[in-house]
Amino acid sequence: MSAPTPDTNAGMPLVHAVNVMKAFDGNQVLKGIDLDVRKGQVICLLGPSGSGKTTFLRCINQLETIDGGRIWVDGDLMGYEDRGGTLHELNNRAIAAQRRDIGMVFQKFNLFPHKTALENIMEAPIQVKGENKAEARERALTLLDRVGLQDKPSAYPAQLSGGQQQRVAIARALAMQPKLMLFDEPTSALDPELVGEVLAVMRELANEGMTMIVVTHEMSFAREVADEVVFMDGGVVVEQGDPKSVINNPQHARTKSFLRRMQSEHHAVEHVPESLRDAVIAETHHLHDIPASNSDPDETE
Repeated sequence: MSAPTPDTNAGMPLVHAVNVMKAFDGNQVLKGIDLDVRKGQVICLLGPSGSGKTTFLRCINQLETIDGGRIWVDGDLMGYEDRGGTLHELNNRAIAAQRRDIGMVFQKFNLFPHKTALENIMEAPIQVKGENKAEARERALTLLDRVGLQDKPSAYPAQLSGGQQQRVAIARALAMQPKLMLFDEPTSALDPELVGEVLAVMRELANEGMTMIVVTHEMSFAREVADEVVFMDGGVVVEQGDPKSVINNPQHARTKSFLRRMQSEHHAVEHVPESLRDAVIAETHHLHDIPASNSDPDETE
């Protein structure tokens, strides 16, 4: 029997994943993932390394081809055409067209090192969507302002801090005006004092109604910003629900063990700043609090 096709006119979710499976070299990484994400929701995927979280994100965005199941985004069956219950792979052009509506932010910033912040943000709208340069530039400048980097349009990635580079990467993803944003541990490569500024931008996006699926180990973000958390382990969804229920009162032994370990670790941000401005103020205070004897006068930000 073929899986039912979601009817977006009947209030179906923006993302509808049914029995998604994926294996690499015989290793079954996803063992039948079901997930619904409604428009405007923020879903956090939690779980230990190797649990399949990143692979699932990459399957939604067609960076990996699923071996079984179905994924719909806004009513479109991702990567395939369903002909009478049989799946036929879409060609690369059709897959690229589907991918335009999904923004993805990676652990590493993946910015073009030879392009400025402004040029990095302008690149995809011009090359992929065929926007004229003036329109792409205007939106890129607006987005730089949106992520608090209005004074950095001419800066190259090497001249920016890790937090600033990740904010440019978020702006770059937003430049394509996506329906859905995927974040794959966006703060894991950052120095601890820079985590808050990125989480603050993400919180602001959530407050503006952006639909987001976030793989993260930042429990403060999952607790304070997510509408729902999903705990994955061993390629399956072990437990899911609202953050208070899952984080404060987990029902499964695997969830309890993972959360105990997370609570015992030091996290860069105990509370997600309400705004980027708050994050920058906190970061400034942190830098001022560092004893002079611990600083290196030759270091530059």
